[in-house]
Parts: sequence; structure tokens; C-alpha cells
Amino acid sequence: MNPPDPRLARVGRVRSRVGGLRGDRRVVYRGCDLHTDLAGIDWIDLYAFGITGRRYADNELRLMHALWVHTSYPDARIWNNRVAALAGSSRSTGNLGLAAALAVSEAHIYGRGNEVQAVSFFLRAHRALDDGATLADCIGQEMRDHGRIAGYGRPLLDGDERIAPTMALAESLGLADGPHLRLAFDIERYFIARGKNLRLNYGCLVSAFGADLGMTPQQFGLFMFPSFLAGMPPVYLDAREQPEGTLLPLPCDAVQYEGPPPRRWAD
Repeated sequence: MNPPDPRLARVGRVRSRVGGLRGDRRVVYRGCDLHTDLAGIDWIDLYAFGITGRRYADNELRLMHALWVHTSYPDARIWNNRVAALAGSSRSTGNLGLAAALAVSEAHIYGRGNEVQAVSFFLRAHRALDDGATLADCIGQEMRDHGRIAGYGRPLLDGDERIAPTMALAESLGLADGPHLRLAFDIERYFIARGKNLRLNYGCLVSAFGADLGMTPQQFGLFMFPSFLAGMPPVYLDAREQPEGTLLPLPCDAVQYEGPPPRRWAD
């Protein structure tokens, strides 16, 4: 006998554990009245509350703001910002361009996917160390499973200019000594001691903070999703205010073609 189809009980209705608009016109947001209990709430506080179901302390919220601010680069050369800038250059709408730019920010190697993998590793490694494993054991297992340790090394540049200001703020807020953050720096020292110039980058740093803030990998990926956003409207508007199609133009004669020679079309 086949088990009952759980979809049948939900035909014509939406069941939610997080809230919604009620018949008495109250808006419930994770058990709170959005317009009274949460009146005047900081937006990032609300955003994180929606993801995790918990409220964060003031010092934690200041750090969480900085995790977004410190990577808001108005630079059209950056891979995801380039999408927003090309949207402006091609006269697409701003919302469409920014949505596309945020979508590609989920890239696994250098975007949100990288950080999701890093948080997962820090959580697993910390538990394994508590159970008696060595740091070498944890790194070796991660290398066997994924071929790399997410968050270490940075293409093109040596070092990461975002680390120092973020750590300075974390120290001033009393948040620079969490177990996953210590683990992140222990791994960096492990690599350096073995002659590998694999220093932690910003993705690694914020992932360690995410783990110390009690977020799961999926929760942290959602929290960091808008972190590049503030750098995107400037490059979109700048490209839109310049002549159309002039952002990174590529003339045909700049393409080196090595395929078959030209041929005549049949009459």
C-alpha cells in the first residue's frame, strides 16, 4: 500500500511556520508582530532573524554590517559587478542587471558557494578536533573529499586588504576569539609552516565568523547573499551614463580566429 501523498492535504492552502498576513491584518514574522514587536528594527537584524530565527546582540550586528560593507567594491572589473555594469551599458533595467549580478555571485569557486563549503568545513573540523582528531587529519580529509580547502589563497593578489579592518573591528567588539575563527588562522599557520603561501582570504574570514555566530552553511549563504549589492548600483549607473555599448567593447578584429578558412556559400 502506497503511503498517503502529503501534497493532498495542502491543496488550496499554504502552511507556514515563519508567519504571514493574518485575517486580522496583523503581519506575523517568526512569531512577532512585524509592525509593533519589530517596529524600528535594524534591517540586517530583521534579515538575519528571518534566516536563523534568532536575534543578535548589538556587537554581533555591527560585525555583520561590516561583513557586507567591507566587500562593497564599486569596481566594474569584478566578475559579478561586471554583469551589473554590462546591463547598464546595454541599457537593460537596473533591477534586472542587479538581480543577474547577484545570481552569478553564487559561484562556487569564488562566491557564495565557496563560503558555504568553508563554513561546512569549519563546523566539521571543529567537531572532529573536539573528538580527538588532529588538524592534519581534518585538512587531509577535506583535501581527499574536495581537492582544496575553501577560503585559502587569492587569485592575482597576495593577501587580502579586507582582513585587517574586519579583524580590527572584531577585536574592538570582543568577537575576535571565536573557536572557528581561531581554527581558520591555525589552518593558515599550518600551510605557511609547510611552505604553502595559502593565506586565508575574506571568504574564509567571514565564513569563520558565520560559524561562530551559530549559522549553518545554508543560513550563512543566505545571509551573505546581498553582501556585494552596495557596489553594484554605482557601476550600473556609471555604465548607463556613458555611451551605449562602450563597456569592455571587443571589435571583431581583436578575435584571433584559428578555424577553417572562409568558404563560398552555394548559390
